[in-house]
Amino acid sequence: MAAKILPVVKLATKVGIAGGAVYVAYDSGLLGGSDEGSVALSKAKAAIPPAVEEWTKYFGFELPAAPKIEFSPVDAWNSGVRKSIHALSVAPTAVCDYTSQGFEYLRGLAK
Repeated sequence: MAAKILPVVKLATKVGIAGGAVYVAYDSGLLGGSDEGSVALSKAKAAIPPAVEEWTKYFGFELPAAPKIEFSPVDAWNSGVRKSIHALSVAPTAVCDYTSQGFEYLRGLAK
């Protein structure tokens, strides 16, 4: 009986953790626009170092210093979407250019 319930409990635990993670991400603004994401990132930058320092003191070990990364999420937000839309907008022109180059190549072979 316990062997049949264990997979259900494991699945329920995984679904609960995943749902909680999505809820926390949505509630903190990570799934919103770039301004909300930037605010959430600044909150995380302010909250994480003190928490890590407290845990390292509690467990009695020292972590190496975190590297400084100069990265602006506002500048990079949805850059993949912008690149995809740009590629789709220039696709008809590129197809016409490639088609005409193909015809010219075939004409050169036919001579």
